[in-house]
Amino acid sequence: MKKFKFTIRGQEFDVDIKEIEGANAQVEVNGTVYDVEIEAKEKVSKTPQLIRKPVINKPGEGQIKKSAGAVSVKAPLPGTIIKIGVAVGDAINVGDTLLVMEAMKMENNVLAEKAGTVKTIKVNVGDSVLQDDVLIELA
Repeated sequence: MKKFKFTIRGQEFDVDIKEIEGANAQVEVNGTVYDVEIEAKEKVSKTPQLIRKPVINKPGEGQIKKSAGAVSVKAPLPGTIIKIGVAVGDAINVGDTLLVMEAMKMENNVLAEKAGTVKTIKVNVGDSVLQDDVLIELA
């Protein structure tokens, strides 16, 4: 791998590092092979590292769900409601924009995944919602 020439107390040594595997190395010094253990101090980082847990979505998370005879539209992620595009009694089709919410500094349209009639609106403009909060119920 690497070759070095050392002089210790006037005596020269030709050192050839053959192989390094973990904390063990095979070193040849003036033609004689030695197995040596490398002692290294662990480097401590001054910058903290952010360790994130993987986000595992549950089946059907953030989608329209049916519960107790009504279909609930739930918040796909935490955010703030900035516009409501439907009123109670409105008939909606699949793909219609029900409301707009701001999440992660972006405007996100919450779309209808099923057709129906708006039964209740559980939020108002300016409300902060958490993931899976019920926003609108459809009949």
